[in-house]
Amino acid sequence: MLRGAVSIVAPLLLGGAILAGCGADVSATPTGLKLQREDLIAAARALAQANSEVEHEVAASKTSWPLIANGLSQSASASANQVSAFAAVTKRAAELKLPGLFEESRARTLTGPASGLASEFRRFRALSAQGWRLIDYFAGKLAQGSPGPAGFARANSALYVESIYDAHFGLAQIGKQLLAGYARLGGAKAFGEALTESEAHQLAEDYSEERDRLHPHAGVKLGS
Repeated sequence: MLRGAVSIVAPLLLGGAILAGCGADVSATPTGLKLQREDLIAAARALAQANSEVEHEVAASKTSWPLIANGLSQSASASANQVSAFAAVTKRAAELKLPGLFEESRARTLTGPASGLASEFRRFRALSAQGWRLIDYFAGKLAQGSPGPAGFARANSALYVESIYDAHFGLAQIGKQLLAGYARLGGAKAFGEALTESEAHQLAEDYSEERDRLHPHAGVKLGS
């Protein structure tokens, strides 16, 4: 577990930039634009369906975030008091389902803006679930006073804290990305009733900094 902890999370922190470029390359022909619009409509529907679970995960994360924003407590007694809170948010993050369209095997066929939306959502889910799981695990070890895991947690907990913050920061950008793609592909005139302007703006509100970003900013850095 200890050897694998960083190796699991670190690639995820880097993965967003790589994943954001995935997706089929479609030129701006009428057929290509039509396909991009269809994919954006499908991605918007997936985001709408996932929104309720996302809201629950964000609410749980916001409740527990102040406990770790400046680092995982190094006090055994404080960690013991926080264990139940971390267990609850860890369970909520783990239960958040990835929309089928956003699974890597299907998302790689998405074109245009939909590809980036799928990648950002997938990155959010992976980073948050893994970050909270590791925070929960090491808080428990600190509470137990286990010297090996406790020392590892002290050295690396900032990585898990940052991953949770970055996950929700990325989630909070999805709405802006959707609106930008919607406008680039022709807006309300091009999408019509398949994805109305009000629906696009509602999704932008649901996946926004106001709704999803964690406050305060993470106050720890790896190595600090």
